[in-house]
Amino acid sequence: MARRNLFQNIKDADGQKVDRAATSGYAARGASRNILASIGELAEKAARADLVLEGEAIVEIDPTLIDQSFVQDRMEDEAAFRELVDAIEQRGQDSPVLVRPHPTTPNRYQTVFGFRRVRAARDLGRKVKAIVRAVSDNEHVIAQGQENSARENLSFIERALFAQRLLDSGYDRQTIQTALTIDASMLTRMLSVSSRVPEEVAVAIGPSRTVGRDRWLEFAQLVESPEARRAAVELIRLPELASLASDVRFERLHSELKSRARQRRGASAKSKTEKWQTPDMAVAADFTDTGRSLSVAFKSKNGRQFGRFVMENLDRLYDEFKQRNEQGEG
Repeated sequence: MARRNLFQNIKDADGQKVDRAATSGYAARGASRNILASIGELAEKAARADLVLEGEAIVEIDPTLIDQSFVQDRMEDEAAFRELVDAIEQRGQDSPVLVRPHPTTPNRYQTVFGFRRVRAARDLGRKVKAIVRAVSDNEHVIAQGQENSARENLSFIERALFAQRLLDSGYDRQTIQTALTIDASMLTRMLSVSSRVPEEVAVAIGPSRTVGRDRWLEFAQLVESPEARRAAVELIRLPELASLASDVRFERLHSELKSRARQRRGASAKSKTEKWQTPDMAVAADFTDTGRSLSVAFKSKNGRQFGRFVMENLDRLYDEFKQRNEQGEG
């Protein structure tokens, strides 16, 4: 059964709400089937030389001539990639990739979707089966996104980062929704994660395929503060985390950040604040003791000027402090 035409979706993007429908089976899915009625029909027609439309035939291309898409949609998952390489080595490439003539480099191509298959062919030293079609940047990102949405093999965080990269590249929300086959509310949730979680942290965690939207939303809340973001970046660089599986890395980091947040709340609850004020009420100060540090805030009419006076005399005050301590010890 023929599926809806991929490039018709591009033309109908404006004013149309797209819902993601769950289907099953790899061979009957993916934007590959949307090039014509099916890849099988394309291959059959090409073999009979009946297909004369430029760019619709399945051809074999040297993978070293094909560059990656200008916007990344996947995270590195070497274990899954090696499985793909083994599968292609054993039974060949099941479905072609879609490429376009490179927009800036003559005699080269750019992947629209299927770069893992291109990379696998390169590793195996064989040519890659491809359909070549001249598409615009908009058509490119929609085809790329819908191929992966149809296969449903991108994790939540991969899709969220893809959406963020498209937004940062200047694409409007309707185009992003069409590319990912999601509605406006889901896009908002995705961007609420990708805009708060540092990309370095998300990429270091990896695809974390068993971790869904709700857990990532919790994680985004844990790294909202600058202090928490710095902690996340430091933690993800630890060698012991790098050796763990992606899903385990997420859980370890989530647990550690949650624990630190509880400690900060506990320390805040235990902190004591003392107040001081001059008789003429021209200067007031709040002293906050957390048990680990003591901070002071000068207020009132002359608070700022007095604060600067204290700052300028810190060396003298510290010398007096040392002398008093030495006399006390004597």
